[in-house]
Amino acid sequence: MARPGSFSKVASAVVFSGAMLLGNAALAQRVAPPAKPEMAESCPGLVASRGPRVIPAAFRLAALNADQTRITYVGHSTFLIESPKLVRIATDYNDYVRPSIVPDIATMNHAHSTHYTDRPDPGIKHVLRGWAGDEKPARIDLQFQDVRIRNVPTNIRDFSGGTERHGNSIFIYEIANLCIAHLGHLHHTLTQAQLNEIGRVDVVLVPVDGSYTLDLEGMVEVLRGLKAPLMIPMHYFSAYTLERFLTRLGRDWDIETAEVPSVVVSKTTLPAKPKVLVLPGH
Repeated sequence: MARPGSFSKVASAVVFSGAMLLGNAALAQRVAPPAKPEMAESCPGLVASRGPRVIPAAFRLAALNADQTRITYVGHSTFLIESPKLVRIATDYNDYVRPSIVPDIATMNHAHSTHYTDRPDPGIKHVLRGWAGDEKPARIDLQFQDVRIRNVPTNIRDFSGGTERHGNSIFIYEIANLCIAHLGHLHHTLTQAQLNEIGRVDVVLVPVDGSYTLDLEGMVEVLRGLKAPLMIPMHYFSAYTLERFLTRLGRDWDIETAEVPSVVVSKTTLPAKPKVLVLPGH
């Protein structure tokens, strides 16, 4: 297990708030959006690299290259994901933990109120709810500038101990030739049909509490099925909860802890060997 600080040193001015403000959108490179990936075989798949593995983001680098995506951990299960054109996406957008800027897109799930809101900021251009009601699956496939977002519905437990069909969505964000999967409030292992629909992902944002969502062994099974080269934990309630998860995953994968809550990822800087990257947050 790598120790904290194994990433390159970043100036102390790189703090959480700085990583969130991220500069002026006018600095973004003006590049044509990448072609919409075909998902029949991969999303768009694993590429090993001989170069640096993952680059920690510094807030002074507001602009991203055409092949880069920035992921910032806000807290709980909320991340701010940014595209090369600085399209900003907030995952599991809610009333309690929000990024300090208004995102262009908000994705939500409704297992608990910490994963959705009935009062999204009116400045958000697209509010994507991962459930449809009446046991009907939400079906989302949005193309916005250089971002594509789609979903794969899963079931959740309801408060009476039964099953709510299609109450959760795994959101897949296709950005800069990368596929990032946010598992949401996942309550069960995935079928082969669901794995096929998700496709092969590059980064997975994974809930690790081991109780409210899926148990640890079940989540390990999910991660083995997804085969993502980069796994980022979320949805934990204490250092003990996180450490329990890391101890278990350390049997199968390398563990690394970043010094700042943001990371810039590209296809060519994905780990050659799958790893878990812990971003500091709440």
